[in-house]
Amino acid sequence: MAKITPKENFMKMVRDGHPLYVPYYTMMGEPYLGEAANKFVEPNIFGQTHFFDGGYDMWGVKYVATEGTSAATMPDTRIILLEDIEDWRDVVKFPKAPEHIDWDQQYENDMKMFGVDREQSTLNVSPAFMPFQTMVGLMGFENCLIALYENPEECHAMLDAMVDFLEPYYTKWIDVYKPDIWYMLDDTCAKTAPFFSVETYRQVFKPIYTRLAKPANDRGIPIMFHNCGYCEPFIPEMIDFNVKIFEPMQDSNDIIKMRQRYPDRIWIGGADWGTLRPKHYPEYDEEELRQSIRNILDKYAPGGSYAFYAWPISYAGDPVIEEVNRIIRDEAHWYGRIIYGYTED
Repeated sequence: MAKITPKENFMKMVRDGHPLYVPYYTMMGEPYLGEAANKFVEPNIFGQTHFFDGGYDMWGVKYVATEGTSAATMPDTRIILLEDIEDWRDVVKFPKAPEHIDWDQQYENDMKMFGVDREQSTLNVSPAFMPFQTMVGLMGFENCLIALYENPEECHAMLDAMVDFLEPYYTKWIDVYKPDIWYMLDDTCAKTAPFFSVETYRQVFKPIYTRLAKPANDRGIPIMFHNCGYCEPFIPEMIDFNVKIFEPMQDSNDIIKMRQRYPDRIWIGGADWGTLRPKHYPEYDEEELRQSIRNILDKYAPGGSYAFYAWPISYAGDPVIEEVNRIIRDEAHWYGRIIYGYTED
């Protein structure tokens, strides 16, 4: 059969659930053998210093990289900017709005910065706001959860004001960038349970997510939502604001049950470092590792509506992880074709 681009294959899955081969997906769009099904872009309007060790996000939260996070940056929650949610109007500093934005030039800069080839990869554009993680960054984890329990009204009021500020920008860039997918993110769950109740989700976060989703829903752009951990209790709420694609559906979620309950949705997942980490790592058996990938695809790929996600990380500078990643990606690449009978003439 004629060769199909990674983008065409992924969008075929999104449209009708039946790609020609199992797409391989990573959050940041790392290619394998020159192929990247997706590319993530967060328009660089307010700066992206939070990607760098010691940098700050638009709300003034400091980000740090550690060996344990494989040099990825995380909020430095030793620094508490907001002790009491009732003080947010006095404490939280909103970013300074740019006086002028050359949107066409901004688009070109971001395509170059993120290495996007729109012929080969879908463009996944984010509204650049993660409500729960923003609260954690400002307040620290414990203070955030206490505020959600004791004063959900003020939590929602702060987040709503933040969306009021951001909405003119992300509404503009969805029209300028014309993404293939609207990529929303917020990690609200641990591996085995959410951090808060469904009631809190409905009261505080769902109205915010609904606002963030509106520009995509108004324009018919499919919505992908990134939420690590056991997010299964939140999925009916997410479907209400029209999430089409869920990632990464880690194996603590019952993906098969979700597929049966919501057959028109797309599931990206089935693997995480916890399930793929060899028992005696950094020692590993390559054939056992490859077989573990085949087992995952045999379990989840039949019937379509599924993309394989695996992005194992280790400590910064781990000399073994790069080869482990190559093996995982190689097996997913080739077996994902074999299992659907895809060949390229």
